Amino acid sequence: MTADSKAKMQITKIEAQKRAGRYNVYVDGQYAFPVSEDVMIRYRLLKGTELTPEMIDELKSADSQSKAFELALNYLSYQQRTEKEISDYLIKKEIPVETLAPVMARLIDENLIDDERFAHSYVRTMKRTSDKGPSVIKRQLKQKAVAEDLIEDALATDYPSADQLERLAELIPKLKRHYQRKTPKIQRQKVLQRLVEKGFSFDLVSQALSEVSFEMDADTQADLLSVQAEKLWHRYRNQPARTRQLKVRQGLYRKGFDGDAITRWVDHKEAEAER
Repeated sequence: MTADSKAKMQITKIEAQKRAGRYNVYVDGQYAFPVSEDVMIRYRLLKGTELTPEMIDELKSADSQSKAFELALNYLSYQQRTEKEISDYLIKKEIPVETLAPVMARLIDENLIDDERFAHSYVRTMKRTSDKGPSVIKRQLKQKAVAEDLIEDALATDYPSADQLERLAELIPKLKRHYQRKTPKIQRQKVLQRLVEKGFSFDLVSQALSEVSFEMDADTQADLLSVQAEKLWHRYRNQPARTRQLKVRQGLYRKGFDGDAITRWVDHKEAEAER
């Protein structure tokens, strides 16, 4: 042991800072370092306590960890976080790597962060409060660096197929109303597309839609065809007759109208044009 490491110094004063829970420590009559109340209690620092340079270094390191730990606790006070979120937050707060590792270990040891628990809680919350399906929820959890096996387990446990079908049964009527001015064929396509985009599987959405009827009465569909056809006819009015007919037919087919109804409208329109 070196002469310096054997040297003993003594705490001569401990003074509270204006900031609650923080203290200034004086050694041999001179200000030496700050500490948190947590460190002061853990190391039993009192006036008269003898310190070595090595002990002072240890206290400074412990205080850095204590400050980082308090930052993490404050960040956690708003909502649950993943390991990655906490780590990124502390790095953003310029916590050094040598301080970060023990702080993260302590948070895990004290069960303050737990990615498995987070995954289950996140899935349950999203199922209850959003219209997002499993694939979107999975993508969001992966962005938070939750392990894939934890995500899969949470989804299987907390958002099984039966629950998804119940949610789809609630979402489909709302989407149907949104597309009620579309033909039945397009209504179904649009609803399926939106639900897949929301994160539900194609197969499960198709299963849910097999129980749903997409209908439109003949008069309404005829009126809708007429409106759409007139727009297309006007768009291609300067094209040769054969090209105009082809373009109008293609446009109406894409919109889901019946082939016979399209033919009747086009034939009638061409007859009018020839008069």
